[in-house]
Amino acid sequence: MAAKRNLLVTSALPYANGAIHIGHLVEYIQTDIWVRFQRLMGNRVVYLCGDDAHGTPIMLRARSEGLAPEQFIARMNQEHREDFARFGVKFDCYYSTHSPENEALCYLFYERLKAGGHIVHRDIEQFFDPVENIFLPDRFIRGQCPNCNSPDQYGDSCEVCGKHYNPTDLINPKSAVSGAVPERRTSRHFFLRLEDFRQQLLDLIRGGLVDSAVANKLEEWFGKELKDWDISRDAPFFGFPIPGEANKYFYNWLDAPIGYLAALAKNMAGSAADAEEYWKMDDLEVYHFIGKDIIYFHALFWPAMLIGAGLKPPNRLCVHGHLTVNGEKMSKSRGTFINAAQYARHLNPQWLRYYFATRLSASPADIDLSFEDFCNRVNSELVGKLANLISRAAPILTRLLGGRTGIVTMDALPLLNEFRAAEAEIAMDYDQRNFAAVTRRVCALADKANKFVEQQAPWSLVKTDEEAARGVLTAALEYGRILMIYLKPIIPDIAASVEKCLNVGPQKWDDIQNSMDSHVINPFEHLTGRVEERKIQNMLDEVKTNATPATAPAATAPAAGEEPLAPECTIEQFSAVDLRVGRVIHAEAIEASDKLMKVEIDAGPLGKRTVLAGIKKACTPEQLTGRLVIFCANLAPRKMKFGTSEGMILASGPGGKDVFLLSVDERATPGQRVH
Repeated sequence: MAAKRNLLVTSALPYANGAIHIGHLVEYIQTDIWVRFQRLMGNRVVYLCGDDAHGTPIMLRARSEGLAPEQFIARMNQEHREDFARFGVKFDCYYSTHSPENEALCYLFYERLKAGGHIVHRDIEQFFDPVENIFLPDRFIRGQCPNCNSPDQYGDSCEVCGKHYNPTDLINPKSAVSGAVPERRTSRHFFLRLEDFRQQLLDLIRGGLVDSAVANKLEEWFGKELKDWDISRDAPFFGFPIPGEANKYFYNWLDAPIGYLAALAKNMAGSAADAEEYWKMDDLEVYHFIGKDIIYFHALFWPAMLIGAGLKPPNRLCVHGHLTVNGEKMSKSRGTFINAAQYARHLNPQWLRYYFATRLSASPADIDLSFEDFCNRVNSELVGKLANLISRAAPILTRLLGGRTGIVTMDALPLLNEFRAAEAEIAMDYDQRNFAAVTRRVCALADKANKFVEQQAPWSLVKTDEEAARGVLTAALEYGRILMIYLKPIIPDIAASVEKCLNVGPQKWDDIQNSMDSHVINPFEHLTGRVEERKIQNMLDEVKTNATPATAPAATAPAAGEEPLAPECTIEQFSAVDLRVGRVIHAEAIEASDKLMKVEIDAGPLGKRTVLAGIKKACTPEQLTGRLVIFCANLAPRKMKFGTSEGMILASGPGGKDVFLLSVDERATPGQRVH
């Protein structure tokens, strides 16, 4: 048996001046999936995070709300915790950089770096806001780009040409805080000499700290002497004061990564020394999950600080890209700058976890959230393929066979062996953060399992051979159980619902090779619904207006533009509709139509019927074949462009992808009248 790993995992600390949005969630969901997989494998994992709670922006935001900075960051910390909980992101400790543990560790790092001769100081010229009486951070200065002359650019880089520059190079600069023309003032600052750690940093980068593509980019920084890193800020500033210095504070990018160690100390209910000893353990692997925009801090500054303080650098930086929505940068005006809480008010967070997983790999490339693709993947894969096995097999077993599983039918064993044999490749994909490959492999297995169940047709078999049907249904539930183990890190809530339905305990990776004992399962409960496009639109509309939707008033008369009621009909006219049960024996999409599917129905003594049904967007032919449906049997045949329709299948929903067939008791027989 392979030795269990000892892992310390972090996500980057979100800044405590705003809400968590879906762009942030890419990282936290990615990390949480990886952590859950490692725990599923039996490895020991400590997952840490917390708020980056210092800096001028937070000081100004708190002031604008009439709060002390400590009050403001406490409120944001609680909101962040709630947002992460909504999406199943489960930390061992979620803390804050404004903590006594972090203060003690910052002083420890500083004194060691200073004693090692790695801290120097010199005077620098900065912009000062004469109205607010503060030195301005780069992002609080706006002006004309010195390179391309584009107006209204930040003080550190141009969003138009992409060039970086010093804030004092801006043309016609203005303070973004007061609008005043900033003054140039000189002050004494403290710097960490990165060049002192050049070789250690190069060895790290070349030794697997990052993936090769990121390593190649990082090596470009070593073509010349590494610049000293400014670790100080002038008062007024919300942060930790530098010991022995008047009106000087640590730059919050110094105390932010140290916050990982502070969270570790808090999680251990220990001191800075306890956290340091834990970090030094020989078998401890340290993984930082970060966005590509902060590689510089984590690949240069943070390892240099650790080495200078006598601690080992991280084993791995797991770098991801940014999120675009519908192919574009997130935008409030387009309704795509979506906060976590806004999403959760309208849509299931487990759907977003699944969708992000289908797009995430080890690459730092950007990923796109296309809402059309989101609907298709959730409805066709998560609902139509993965949840389908359990949601079809469990109710039949419960209703008709006492809910007791049996022995898997012999015909199902080859595919069951294939399911179990896939575990090594899926585990490797998880460990390498290639979650998109995981979902592809799992969906391919689900396709095979659903095809097997359709071919065996247990809903028909149960009428002639109950034990044979029990064997097929048991196989279907085994397939579903294994698929949900594979997906448990991605959709933990849905996996837990499957475990409850199957009446099994929390499943581990080792359970893939086990079988369910013959036992009684629990009554089936709904696993997950389909995405409704109107709910997505409601969410986007809310974001555009930046308002929480009020409770809808009770319906009265139709609003302008709504379709009026059809003409009144009598009870005799309604009673003339003859509804019957039919079994779908064949279905095929009509290529030349956006809506129609050609469906062959076995209506028992009424014979076979051909129905042209407008359900093409709602399900696939494979999902429809074998199902019992309700259809109108005495509807006059209607000649249509693509053939003659001899009935109408009953369904409900607003149309398009959101069409839901009426459910039918599997004990019903084709041709049976429905009252």
